Amino acid sequence: MLRGMWRDREIGSGTDARKIWAERRADNISDEEIAEVESCLSRSAGHCMVMGTASTMAAMAETLGITLPGNAAIPASDSRRLVLAEMSGRRAVEMALERGPRPLQLFTAAAFDNAIRADMAIGGSTNAIVHLIAIAGRTGVPLPLSRFDELSRSTPLLVNVRPSGKYLMEDFYYAGGLPAVLRELLPLLHADARTVNGKTLGENVGDAPCHNPDVIRPLSLPLASEGGTVVLFGNLCPGGAVLKQSAASQHLLTHRGRAVVFDDYEEIAQRIDDPSIPLEETSVLVLKNAGPKGGPGMPEWGAAPIPARLLKAGVKDMVRISDARMSGTSYGTVILHVAPESAIGGPLALVENGDLIELDVPNRRLTLHVSDEELARRRAAWTPRPPAATSGYTRMFLDHVLQADEGVDFDFLRGARPVVDADTAGSTRL
Repeated sequence: MLRGMWRDREIGSGTDARKIWAERRADNISDEEIAEVESCLSRSAGHCMVMGTASTMAAMAETLGITLPGNAAIPASDSRRLVLAEMSGRRAVEMALERGPRPLQLFTAAAFDNAIRADMAIGGSTNAIVHLIAIAGRTGVPLPLSRFDELSRSTPLLVNVRPSGKYLMEDFYYAGGLPAVLRELLPLLHADARTVNGKTLGENVGDAPCHNPDVIRPLSLPLASEGGTVVLFGNLCPGGAVLKQSAASQHLLTHRGRAVVFDDYEEIAQRIDDPSIPLEETSVLVLKNAGPKGGPGMPEWGAAPIPARLLKAGVKDMVRISDARMSGTSYGTVILHVAPESAIGGPLALVENGDLIELDVPNRRLTLHVSDEELARRRAAWTPRPPAATSGYTRMFLDHVLQADEGVDFDFLRGARPVVDADTAGSTRL
């Protein structure tokens, strides 16, 4: 979408809407002002105009080489979107006639490394991690969760776009879009990776201009020295968890606090503002049963609301932990994708009110300070919830969905599969 405009203020759907809603819950703005914001927020067709999941995945597709260069950031209502659509259709016909390149020729380990670095540089959505792992899983390319953190440590944040920065996607496009970012990243990328137009990634972006170095920073002057997302490990998340550090509060990246536990989303929705709950600024909000099987479907529940009484006291952020996802437009010190999830008995299921939890982002650790003996006692007493369904699609989903660190895909869809070529006497190809 085009940028939203409220009075003299540029606003972005998702990110600014959430901040303004928090102000309403704190009684700092009125219902009438909220209604006014809603009327100003979405001025055109298109998806969120911040670096949410849609913008991020458009950038991932372009970096992987499966769209034409420049596709990721053109506003939906811009005439250049229609031009690129026509060019894409023409190229699709050429590829059908030329028999390639085929997707599996583009989805290589080098291409996924490029996509991860691009994701880190743009401050992309945490959802990109499960999507990229799922795509890699279907193509037979090994992509462990740890690879994201390895590349994040050596990929600087370059894109100054909300929720990790100042600007909106429209500004990002005018500044040069993804090609300008990839040109800056070329020293870190596999420039010889093939793309759908028959050229290499390096050939596509080697001369890409940047028109605003405050929106797209040079490699020598990044917004941050590390990428937007980090991967955490520890006894609370042995399979890993993710945190978008570029949209988190710096003072909370190392934090100790007592857990306040909610067993499901319904409970947190009903009780988050309950004055009887012993909540304070240093508390750690823990949401269970929101993962792939627990949701079911791993909903975007991870960015739990800050209690209204703390908002009124000026608290803007708290550490929040769950096995859920969150919208790419969300912000805050929100730990997501905890694996294995609570619904299957992961350590998150064993957390109780008052437990001490430690977040240490510099060392990539998430620790539940409860003894192994006590955790063993709790595990022996733990019982799973009844399944969400005993038949139909939901039951199939529950039986076959993978965990967050494996891409939340169906297990039976992993691995590259041959395709029968109907016009070559039944021969197969990849």
